Order: sequence, then structure tokens, then C-alpha cells
Amino acid sequence: MQKYVVLNKNVGETPLECAEKWRAAAPPAYTDVPLTYAGRLDPMASGKLLILIGDECKNQRAYHGLDKEYVFEVLFGAHSDTGDVLGLIRSCDTPQENFETIQIKKACRKLVGKIELPYPHFSSKTVAGKPLHTWTLEGRLGEIEIPTKQSEVFKLQHIGSFTVSKDALYKSVSEKIETIATVTDAKKALGNDFRRPEVRESWKIFHDSHSTPDNFVI
Repeated sequence: MQKYVVLNKNVGETPLECAEKWRAAAPPAYTDVPLTYAGRLDPMASGKLLILIGDECKNQRAYHGLDKEYVFEVLFGAHSDTGDVLGLIRSCDTPQENFETIQIKKACRKLVGKIELPYPHFSSKTVAGKPLHTWTLEGRLGEIEIPTKQSEVFKLQHIGSFTVSKDALYKSVSEKIETIATVTDAKKALGNDFRRPEVRESWKIFHDSHSTPDNFVI
């Protein structure tokens, strides 16, 4: 039996769904074998997911320090409370023409090396036995200290920029939001199916508002 498998997780899948889909297609010998992932991927992300198998699950911590490579897009001129499209969105005040390539490259250079950043409020990082996203949804962030994490960025490269219309952005985001299967787990009721009713409404208001720019830089 192999110690691990590297899977390709699609946008909209949770790591658990990705792992269980692999198990369903694997030989019968894997039916009751423990599986765990050595590092999560957000539902809105796609990419490689490292799944440990059987006794190798006990060595999960040894895999956490592996180097990783990400390709990501940043939407300038707007932000959400989750830091991705699956959040409550609103415009920023910064004019779009301020986002020039030379400024982006300067910002990238400043982030190379060892950096320490706070965990996102909607991360699964545990504080006092509870994930940060639960503290956030309960409105109790003021009761805890947000933990930080030190990472080392070896290289950060600006690949390119492009402009997208407000309509095209809204269409793309709406499609991504619907890629996630409906969440009915009672233990996750606080998140209300990733808060999708509220998220959909916030994006619609964002799109329909006369104050929202017609075009955005990504």
C-alpha cells in the first residue's frame, strides 16, 4: 500500500470531498484505511493536495514544512471579509489607475524573505480549541489575540495584469460561488452553507451599485 497520493483538487471541492472521491475509485483495500491531508486547500482554490494513507497519517507534521508554489490573482479596488470571492464584498476607495505594474513589482519585492503575518479571520487555525472562522462568525474576535505565522517567501513574481469589466467579474464570481456542494452538516450551521445567501446578495449589491467602477484590474 502506498504511503501517500497527490490529488488535483478542483475549485468548489473541499479537501475531504477530494480525498473521499479518490477513495471511492481506489481498490477495495483502501475502503477503511485512514486518510488525512498534509495541508489544506480552500474550497475556492484548485491545485495539488497531498493525501497521507494508513500509518503515514501519524507522520503528518513532518510534511507541513514542505515548500509550496502558488499562482494567484488579486482583484484591486475591492475586498471581502474572507479575502476571497466567497466573502462579503465591497469596493475600496483607491482609484484603479493607481495600480501600475511598477508599483506591483515593488510591492512583490518587499514581501520576499521571512515575513510574519496574522492568520486570516476565516482560517481554520485553532485558538483556545476553536477555529478562527468560528470566533469570527460568533462575533467574538475581541476576546482573543489573533495568532501570527512566520513564513519565508523565496520568490514572488508578477506574471501579468489584465482588466475585467464589472459584468464579467460578477459572472465569473457567481459561477465560482455555485461550485460548492450545499452544506447541510448541523455542526457547520453557524456558517450557514458558507453564508452563500448573504454572499450572493453582497455581490449583487456590489455589481448593481452606481458607485462601483465599470472595470477592475486583476
